[in-house]
Amino acid sequence: MKRYKPSEIEPKWQKRWEESGVYKAEDFSEKPKKYVAGQFPYPSGAGLHVGHARVYAIVDAVSRFYRQLGYNVLNPIGWDTFGLPAENYAIKTGISPQSATKTNIANFKKQFKRLGISVDWSREINTSDPEYYKWTQWIFTQLFEKDLAYRAENYQWWCPKDKTVLANEQVEGGHCWRCGSVVEKRKMNQWFFKITDYAEELLADLDQLDWPEKIKTMQRNWIGKSEGAEVEFEVVDGADARKIKIFTTRPDTIYGATFLVLAPEHPLVNDLTNDLTRPEVDKYRQEAMKKSEIERQENKEKTGVFTGSYAKNPLSGEKMSIWVADYVLMGYGEGAIMAVPAHDERDLEFAEKFDLPVKEVIKPPANFAGGCYTGEGEMINSGRYDGKPSAQARELIVRLLEKNGQGQAKTTYKMRDWLISRQRYWGAPIPVAYDADGKPHAVPEDKLPVVLPEITDYQPDDSGHSALAKVPEFTQVELNSEEMTRETDTLDGFACSSWYLLRYCDPRNEFNAWDKTKADYWSPVDVYVGADHAVTHQLYVRFWAKFFADQGLTNFREPIKSLLYSGYINAEAGTKMSKSKGNTIDPLEVVDQGYGADALRTYILFIGPYQMDEPWSTRGIGGVYRFLNRTWNLVQEFLEAPRDALGDPEELQKTQHKTIKKVTDDLRKNSFNTAIAALMEYVNDLYKIKLRGFDEEYWRGALTTLAQLLAPFAPHMAAECFELLGRSDTIEDAGWPSHDEKYLTSAQEEVVVQINGKVRARLTLPAEELQDEKGLLEKVLAEPRVSELTDGGKKVLKTIVVRGGKMVNLVVE
Repeated sequence: MKRYKPSEIEPKWQKRWEESGVYKAEDFSEKPKKYVAGQFPYPSGAGLHVGHARVYAIVDAVSRFYRQLGYNVLNPIGWDTFGLPAENYAIKTGISPQSATKTNIANFKKQFKRLGISVDWSREINTSDPEYYKWTQWIFTQLFEKDLAYRAENYQWWCPKDKTVLANEQVEGGHCWRCGSVVEKRKMNQWFFKITDYAEELLADLDQLDWPEKIKTMQRNWIGKSEGAEVEFEVVDGADARKIKIFTTRPDTIYGATFLVLAPEHPLVNDLTNDLTRPEVDKYRQEAMKKSEIERQENKEKTGVFTGSYAKNPLSGEKMSIWVADYVLMGYGEGAIMAVPAHDERDLEFAEKFDLPVKEVIKPPANFAGGCYTGEGEMINSGRYDGKPSAQARELIVRLLEKNGQGQAKTTYKMRDWLISRQRYWGAPIPVAYDADGKPHAVPEDKLPVVLPEITDYQPDDSGHSALAKVPEFTQVELNSEEMTRETDTLDGFACSSWYLLRYCDPRNEFNAWDKTKADYWSPVDVYVGADHAVTHQLYVRFWAKFFADQGLTNFREPIKSLLYSGYINAEAGTKMSKSKGNTIDPLEVVDQGYGADALRTYILFIGPYQMDEPWSTRGIGGVYRFLNRTWNLVQEFLEAPRDALGDPEELQKTQHKTIKKVTDDLRKNSFNTAIAALMEYVNDLYKIKLRGFDEEYWRGALTTLAQLLAPFAPHMAAECFELLGRSDTIEDAGWPSHDEKYLTSAQEEVVVQINGKVRARLTLPAEELQDEKGLLEKVLAEPRVSELTDGGKKVLKTIVVRGGKMVNLVVE
């Protein structure tokens, strides 16, 4: 019997697929389209590990399934090549990012091809190719023209090791997301995209997306919508600043506001601080700048300093001290709050620590246990509003503030504008130049791309400028007949990865970022598989999609219909795989150990539900290899064995059609592990049935079905078996098998129920339900005659299931 040899089968089919171009997607096909894409891979020097391979195994299983169903499938690939790792590698080794990236891409392509991923290689893209980032720069200019790209001075996170600014999303627990260094705050001029203009739509449209609720919740929380009022408090006692604006979601509690708190970064802090308090305030502000916003929010012990100034409550007229505290964030609302310690936990903690007044203005319910009451209720100690429900008072108070010119209703968002400039070399240059007055001008389209020059000194410094600032040939440029100075910051890598899904639709277009008819044919993406950047990348892609639609460049506003968020594959010890820990597993090492790509692909989809983190198991992949080997041997036995009359083929047809339905249903639900389990069960059933011998017609059909159902997971072996079984067409052309309902009708069995030795009931159930003892007992106890005799507090002391579920004995009190 011919042995199963992945090392021979897999290269054969990989070569055949590449030569035939079978996976090349067709624009405007008459077939229904299905656009399936995986997270844009960053081609690091370490290559793919098995955790990355899981994402693309999912992508490929979905792609192959729908291709077999008759869809015109687009499964593209590209490389997200800009970023710090390549630049830091250049600083360390002297090897240019351009050269290192070229080598890394070649390695990734080899890994993809040897895993048998059904990619349309004709659409391959690379973000560091000038022909790609030309259009990233063009998109920047479109945003700039619409005032959605702007430059502003502000405090920004700075990584002292990588020597670049970081977006808020890239600071994790006070550390740089990339290198882990403790970050600090610096005041710098930076470029931003005005994503906040789309905050409401980004929030509202989440409801229509077929995305994991966990991811949608993360985005909702990041956007952080709050409805309330903006209120002005007048400063008293001769301080330079005259009014402080605050935002509150509870204007109904304004009579209970007993002090104000400003964020350390608030621009009025300096004016409100007097000579006596300045040393302490300045010291506090410097310390606060070292903390991340997460640390400031999670710090259990409240800290703060008094400015020495006071304000007046606009409605009660009471005098209120003004404080600085790091639990107030500059980016939320106005960077200042009215503190209502009777009805806000954080304010109460602060007030108790610094012995500040607490004034109750909403009456708690009678059963309230005490402490800080944050709910609704009857107004008290609130002048004309006493006795009114707080919800009603809220509206009346806002009206009064508006009438008096002291405030207005307002909706605010926690999300900030997207910081996109980076003080590093290896990125797409920002297409802006400054005139003699320092005014920024977008580089015209006919002057794009602004090509990143090849240099030898990549080392950044603490000047706040990238290495490009040291290249006069780059910095000096003539625009509009005027000598100008180029911007030396480069774009955050997320800019390049926020539109690649559209470039895949038309990757060789020299005249436009994409052709609208092609983009509208393929988009939005039907299924997107990712494992990282649930907030950042996914939010930015959605923002740009809405902008593109507003400019008439596309006809859709959401770029991704269905999102599958893959869990991690961890090391065998359960720890996260990382190069620094030395515990990553190269998928090609697994392939070359003799398991083959099919066993690897099938194992990482069988290991558990795709969205769950799972540890790698060498023993587990061995079990999957044995399953594939048994499948191969079964086909070989059929091909070599003499033919016998099968007799009644019904059992074979039943298991065949049951498996077709199960695998099809599971793949539609993206339940890959249970689909593979069903195939394993099918093979076990076939081994039992083959003891009666092989016939020609029914067995060839059953094994051909097996090959077709296995193809999304183990495509090489499936294609080989399909061919060995005499098929001259391809699995892709043959289509997906369909089940016949007549073979799914279960045989019925009678279940006799005895209670204390006497027959009390008889049930008729499908035969397979008798195998599930727990489910069988639930049905027996729910039977009306049985429930009558076991109700009234009578306890079932013992249950005995005999004769394969055909008899159930209950011993009742």
